[in-house]
Amino acid sequence: MHIKMDNLYNTSSTLVLSGFNLPPESVIPAFLIATLSYMIILFCNLILILTIVLNKSLHQPMYLILLNLPINDLIGSTALFPQIIKEVLTNSRTIQYSACVVQAFFIHIYAGGTVFILTAMAYDRYIAICCPLKYNTVMTNARIMKIITTVWISCLILITVLFILLLRLPRCRSEMTHLYCDNPSLLSLVCANTTINNIYGLFIVALTQVIANGMILYTYLQILVACFRSKRSDTKTKALQTCATHLTVFLLLECLGLFTIISYRIKNISPHLRRFMGVSTLIFPPTVNPIIYGLKTKEIKEKVVHFFRNKILPS
Repeated sequence: MHIKMDNLYNTSSTLVLSGFNLPPESVIPAFLIATLSYMIILFCNLILILTIVLNKSLHQPMYLILLNLPINDLIGSTALFPQIIKEVLTNSRTIQYSACVVQAFFIHIYAGGTVFILTAMAYDRYIAICCPLKYNTVMTNARIMKIITTVWISCLILITVLFILLLRLPRCRSEMTHLYCDNPSLLSLVCANTTINNIYGLFIVALTQVIANGMILYTYLQILVACFRSKRSDTKTKALQTCATHLTVFLLLECLGLFTIISYRIKNISPHLRRFMGVSTLIFPPTVNPIIYGLKTKEIKEKVVHFFRNKILPS
């Protein structure tokens, strides 16, 4: 009976990922592209973080909330890229189960964190544009800290429960159909009833989407109404530019994230397309976010240019 149970439940600590299956001549170019992409993400996001942290003039509610976005992007990209680079360079498709769980945990923290942070940023812009006279009394330092703390604690609680539910289940498979680890791919290794996990997973998605989409839809509609009522063209232009920037980032994440979630529930979809979209969710937003906010936000752009002129390239 003991032997049968060992055969039924695979307790191997090593998992096999779905590899890139690159030909030998493509290994070096793929390694260079992956490494360069990671370096660009690290550089751009660290510059954005340092610019906000080192400049007291940017220690305002808008930028303090924005500061969390590059931090979160670094969590997501660092969870993905080292493993991808190692896989490309060594042609190894194996990963330890514990490392896989850690990677999946931080990837889900990144996904949830991005949605909550963008929602908090939308709320901040709503108060600033629609209630400018109340902004300084509403968005105090204490309120900002509460918002940021709520964002991270909510995300941590939701994702921790998700993985507690996962880790209680026995595994009977070790081959994964994904390039990296996430909750659905780890759940596919389980040989027990996953109904509770599926319900809770859908609950998280529904909750975050209702909160995020509801808040962002309401705030941006209010902002647009305030813009069209405003007689000052400079105020209207700045507000619309801010809205466009936030909406671009949010829609990019939503499109990539929702497609990835839906693709797991559609069996006929191309596995290559599913992998591409899944990886894109962790590559494009962390790359685009600092560029968009760095170029579109005048104050940040000026501070970055000043930093490079005086610190990096002194005359």
